[in-house]
Amino acid sequence: MSLWQRLLRALGYKPATRLSFHMDQELARSLQELAAREQRQAGEVAADLISSALAERHAGGEMLERWLRLSAREQQVAALVCLQYTNRQIAARLIITPETAKTHVRNVLRKFGLRSKEQLRRELAEWDFSDWLG
Repeated sequence: MSLWQRLLRALGYKPATRLSFHMDQELARSLQELAAREQRQAGEVAADLISSALAERHAGGEMLERWLRLSAREQQVAALVCLQYTNRQIAARLIITPETAKTHVRNVLRKFGLRSKEQLRRELAEWDFSDWLG
């Protein structure tokens, strides 16, 4: 079974069901160029790209769900961690003790299922926390 067929089955389509969509010329040309560079069929490359996009979207949704489970204070702390603040800097900014900041960081990491602030930064690297600086 091809990757495309597995993807369709995972999406709930029956094997006889054919999925079609329209691509503009620029997208079709880009897909053909990529397929040529990888020496693969365009349909195979398209299936891989769709599969990757779906996985990324799913992972992003999971991160958002975890974010929404954080308390307001934990969100503040997580944002500041992602902005490279240390626990002491977080404590000073939020007017809490460094130990309280450390506890919030530990709770955020636990809720995200992570072990380090660096992992949190990597997981949320695509998120824009610049508004938290104001």
